[in-house]
Amino acid sequence: MSNQFLMPSKVYLGKNALIDCFNTIQIPGKKALLVTDESMVKFGYVNTLIKLLEIKNTSYEIFDQVNFEPTDNCVMKGLELYQSTQCDFLIGLGGGSPLDAMKAIAMIASSDKPLTDYTSSSFEQTRPSMIAIPTTAGTGSETTQFTIITDTKRDIKMLLKGSKVLPDIAIIDPSFTLSAPSKVTASTGIDALCHAVEAYTSKKAQPLSSLYALDAIKKIFVSLPLCFSEPSNIDAREQMSIAAFEAGCAFNNASVTLIHGMSRPIGANFHIPHGLSNAVLMYSCLKYVENEAQDQFATIAREINCTTSLNDRVACTDFFNALNNLLKTLYIPDLKDIIDDKDQFKSLIDKISKDAYDSGSPSNSLRNITVEDIQTIYTDLIN
Repeated sequence: MSNQFLMPSKVYLGKNALIDCFNTIQIPGKKALLVTDESMVKFGYVNTLIKLLEIKNTSYEIFDQVNFEPTDNCVMKGLELYQSTQCDFLIGLGGGSPLDAMKAIAMIASSDKPLTDYTSSSFEQTRPSMIAIPTTAGTGSETTQFTIITDTKRDIKMLLKGSKVLPDIAIIDPSFTLSAPSKVTASTGIDALCHAVEAYTSKKAQPLSSLYALDAIKKIFVSLPLCFSEPSNIDAREQMSIAAFEAGCAFNNASVTLIHGMSRPIGANFHIPHGLSNAVLMYSCLKYVENEAQDQFATIAREINCTTSLNDRVACTDFFNALNNLLKTLYIPDLKDIIDDKDQFKSLIDKISKDAYDSGSPSNSLRNITVEDIQTIYTDLIN
């Protein structure tokens, strides 16, 4: 059986990628909506981009209100600015939230359907051009056909997808990640690791996705602790940027599994950043599928050189020890330590377990996952 492998049509990756590519890039329109957040303005990254646009004689409008994970209301505000100022293409600059918001704005700008319709159908129509410029090494949104938007009426995170959600151009410049706080570096880096490990252990894994996933995992285990302890280490930052891109390509084509399925309801109901909610779930969710994914975990263990055993069971155990050590090195907390109202969490376990299951991601796991399984994991983690 053949496999399709999707990624952006153009990728610029490496130190000074933004400036270098703007020397040759063909701007895909006359006026850009720059989708970003206030911190990107504060750090001067927006100003850097504006200067490059002005050299290209390209007009722009700035939408800098994506200061948390995007909601449907945020997207509609961005759409209003896009349409009222007659923009004709979009640039996303920031972490996963601005990039996801950019994608959703592009979708709704070219559709007469609400975003909720694309939770059950794929978005495959013509839309404005999109340029994605990530400033964290983790979400992989610049490489994927997915966007996650919170439905404020139902308190759920909508997973919207389609080949046309994939950005046209990805510009991945590790210098933009230097300003990320250590906690953000840790959580977004673990998000990338989740992407890679989930893609590698997914029922939808294919040869190319597994190739990208394994290489990303190797890079992350080496470079993420360096980025965390040596924030100005640009070489480590570049390796993490490459790894995040590889992990994004991997899960874009093989999908994610149990971790992401359980993570989204936590973010929607308790406003926990996506990378952190993945990080606190990672060990327990992977442990839950350990028997079914033993061969894959053993292969990972050998790839990251944390085992010398030829016995898959032993190698699998060595992988989990290495993962536990990495999470401790990055000071990743427990779920119960980041939920302020534990009684509220317990009262919502039935709801969020069903939301997680209904997202479809858990069904990609090699173990058959039920709603009851998800309830068990949530309960164990909050107690």
